[in-house]
Amino acid sequence: MKTSPLQQHLLNLLDLKGAHVGFDEAVRGLATELRGKKVKGFPHTAWQLVEHMRIAQWDILEFSRDAAHVSPKWPEGYWPETAAPPSEAAWKKGIAGFRHDLDEMKKLVAEASDDQLYARISHGDGQTLLREALLVADHNSYHLGQLVMLRKMLGAWK
Repeated sequence: MKTSPLQQHLLNLLDLKGAHVGFDEAVRGLATELRGKKVKGFPHTAWQLVEHMRIAQWDILEFSRDAAHVSPKWPEGYWPETAAPPSEAAWKKGIAGFRHDLDEMKKLVAEASDDQLYARISHGDGQTLLREALLVADHNSYHLGQLVMLRKMLGAWK
């Protein structure tokens, strides 16, 4: 299926191509002992940011494709309970989950017609797939910026 220029722009934005650091680059090589480390004056740890991004993106994706989806309770349902990942497996699972759901959102965008991008989501209150894709890209970009800044503050950025 051929994608329209609008779809291609959205896919590039979701991939954070262009002026942004991508997700993989932002999490690559972060030492285990730094994933849950707090920095004075900064509200979150790397683990909290990664998990928040994963949960929020999953919620937006599921809202976009499933009328029966129930969102987590705000705000506590969108943040992990711990400052540090409980295990290496949890860190890897969070990263894999983020990547998987980003791929699923990109698939929704790629398979939609432009009319479907603009159509109201039937179970929403005015949202469209276009709006939800832009929300994912915007939210991810914001928190990736925080993650890079945190890494700089930790001395763990190139």
